[in-house]
Amino acid sequence: MLFPDLANKIVREVRRLIKENIIIINIQGVIIASTDIERIGQFHEGALRCAKQKKTVIITKEDERRLHGVKAGMNLPLLFHEEVIGVIGITGEPENISQYGEILRKMTELLIHENYFLEQLELEHRSYEAFVFDWLQNTDWSPSFLDRAKTLGIDLYKKKQLILFSIDQNDTMLQRKIWQHVRNLLTKEHLFVRWGNDRFILFTAMSSKEQTYQFLKRLKQDCETLFSIPLYIGIGQSVTPSNMNLSYEQALQALSVSLATKKIVFNEDLRLEMCLQDISAETREQFLERTIKNLLSSPELMHTLRLFIDYNQSYKQTAEQLHIHINTLHYRLKKIEEYTGLDPKQFKDLNILYFSLLLLDNHTKKNDKTN
Repeated sequence: MLFPDLANKIVREVRRLIKENIIIINIQGVIIASTDIERIGQFHEGALRCAKQKKTVIITKEDERRLHGVKAGMNLPLLFHEEVIGVIGITGEPENISQYGEILRKMTELLIHENYFLEQLELEHRSYEAFVFDWLQNTDWSPSFLDRAKTLGIDLYKKKQLILFSIDQNDTMLQRKIWQHVRNLLTKEHLFVRWGNDRFILFTAMSSKEQTYQFLKRLKQDCETLFSIPLYIGIGQSVTPSNMNLSYEQALQALSVSLATKKIVFNEDLRLEMCLQDISAETREQFLERTIKNLLSSPELMHTLRLFIDYNQSYKQTAEQLHIHINTLHYRLKKIEEYTGLDPKQFKDLNILYFSLLLLDNHTKKNDKTN
């Protein structure tokens, strides 16, 4: 219950409040954490007495000579569910430290209870994560699997869709904060679990695509504002629970597009993007070589091409967005044709250029996530 990691955390927290040296001792009388690292691992006879007697023990200067491993101060028992699980020791003259000894003991016990609660919460959530893993791996459900679903309160009869979230950072603490924040916004009907170190899975049964989109739009804006990182979202289609692995694959496909576009992506809206997943690295390299490779050295022309596509070949809107004259835009489009051999003013050639950008963005984002 009282492990060195927790004991060190307690010592750090308490040291912020007082300047005296602090030690944490286990019920065997061994110091497991201390502001004086040289004392860690030493036997403390006063603390052993404190643990056995289940009451505060005052250590005097005289006790330093006759008790093993002690210094003048106070030893206070730490209780959890009415049982002594350790001792906190405060070094100093008893008359100077007795005024806040009991307060520090109570604060330490609160930290222990909080840590226990978080550990139990973590175990509970890991059981959900393990269940989701098995759910997505197996389509043949055993009786024990169904029992687990019932115990966890997971409905395996109602149609649901799977939504994948991804963040740019492989940061466990950040992931935990985002997970906790999002979880607080959801109802009990939602199942929301961590998935690796940079992803989350949400199972939902919202009534319409528009409702799902509006909910995710607010969630994305909220998280990006609060945590200052982009949140990528891919949404699978609504399926029966026994086919949830299909919704997962669809969400993965949609997420790969979201990673490139930074938009909320529904799998059912994918068209040309669906082809990206099945293109080999060799084919991709050859395609880019034959299309926009020469254009990569000119960020200005790349940006112009992207905006020209985004604004549906509108010369006026593209020029306004770039803050350039339309004649300058015509010049840039001509340069793009010279670099690529493809005329962006021609529908067929523009489609090839658009697909090249999709391939490039998809490949670049995948490499970023891998690295």
